[in-house]
Amino acid sequence: MKAVSPLLVGSEWRETPNRLTVTNPFSGDPIADVSLAGPEDVEEAITLSQRAFPKLARSSSHTRATALQRLAAKVTEQREALAQTICLESGKPVTDARREVDRAIQTFSIACEEAKRIPGEVIPMDISPGMERRLGLCQRVPIGPVLCITPFNFPLNLVAHKVAPCLAVGNPVLLKPAPQTPLTALRLGQIIQELDLPTGTLSVLPCENALAESMVRDPRVRALSFTGSAAVGWSLKEKAGKKRVLLELGGNAAVIIEPDADLHVAAERCAAGGFSYSGQTCISVQRIYVHDAAHDAFLKLLLPLVESLPTGNPSDDATVIGPLITERAAVRVETWIQEAVHHGARLMTGGTRQGALIAPTVLTDVQPDMKISCQEVFGPVITLSRYQHLDQALAMVNDSAYGLQAGLFTRDVNSIFRAYQALDVGAVLANDVPTFRADHMPYGGVKDSGLGREGVKYAIEELTEQKLLVLHLFP
Repeated sequence: MKAVSPLLVGSEWRETPNRLTVTNPFSGDPIADVSLAGPEDVEEAITLSQRAFPKLARSSSHTRATALQRLAAKVTEQREALAQTICLESGKPVTDARREVDRAIQTFSIACEEAKRIPGEVIPMDISPGMERRLGLCQRVPIGPVLCITPFNFPLNLVAHKVAPCLAVGNPVLLKPAPQTPLTALRLGQIIQELDLPTGTLSVLPCENALAESMVRDPRVRALSFTGSAAVGWSLKEKAGKKRVLLELGGNAAVIIEPDADLHVAAERCAAGGFSYSGQTCISVQRIYVHDAAHDAFLKLLLPLVESLPTGNPSDDATVIGPLITERAAVRVETWIQEAVHHGARLMTGGTRQGALIAPTVLTDVQPDMKISCQEVFGPVITLSRYQHLDQALAMVNDSAYGLQAGLFTRDVNSIFRAYQALDVGAVLANDVPTFRADHMPYGGVKDSGLGREGVKYAIEELTEQKLLVLHLFP
């Protein structure tokens, strides 16, 4: 019999009659039935978050920092159990799952430090005539209950990137985890419940999309932080009304390889960046633009690296390429590969499917209007295209609806700064792949890739208001 996982409303764990079955992407076996929130559960969760907000907002920086420090320690204690849960419900190779837990620990640890140094400033008002003896004090204050909607691909660390900055400043959290991976979020909810925080600080609410949209529209929810697809994210922004909106959306990340690059390093990094977690990250390497003088040599180095990647059961420590989140997702990727080949692309390796597993795939002679290039493939596929001049490559990277991150391999610092100035993306990675992310850096994109920045310090800025006090000082 499958286990039944209750949802969390404030401090109460509830089983509901409406259930969602979570399955293992590799085996297809059911893992657990998760209780889905109904309208009454959501209403109570919002009410409790409102009640918790004044207490949480008035709590000291020390109190919030200590809670985050304890949270990091408790996640460390449950490191292996959390990694196994991630592996089981998302199909993420267990070695990658352990790395994800370690990153979440780092995210909570960073938030512990940021809770101690939320910025403020003193503003002299007397720079204007008639404003003598006036002084301004400005602080950042919490905004209120935040609805956090998270994706399946990082079911712990992307939840941490929502929860950690909220706890650091004193915002209650209404968390709707991805339907494919709610178990990790629920386990984190159990850990957070052990902390000395006001009831209603966190509710974990697996629910139907329509109910999540009702929370997006609810004026009592003061902000929406969403990570997921561009189509859904921008649609939710339209429904959000006057609330603050933070969107971390899709991409089709590009890499430029100049003829002076270290091709061995570039090939190793592209093989890692294009295929970790089977390409199911929004900054996975998808498009590689290689200078005509380096193309053949780079391809010769890249192919054996890709073909040597171990594929199979994600619970095996050696596995690098596991299943996509569903067989339906794998069929879509397979179809895009076949369409590209049909229209003239060359399949250099991979392209086959077994259930939800797609063999690591490299395509050349790809045209920019092919789905495999212009859309987000979200699978273990990279494409190679030639260029003759750097300006041409920069234009090819920018010829995209997305603008999350991009990489450039070169020894020329002038080329690096040209790319930094010209590329319409949120971050440029010099001599690295766009798949790089440090959990304290400002992370986010432009165009269809999103709105605002994550990274605890920067999310705090997004999820707080500036509040000014003007003192009139009498002589």
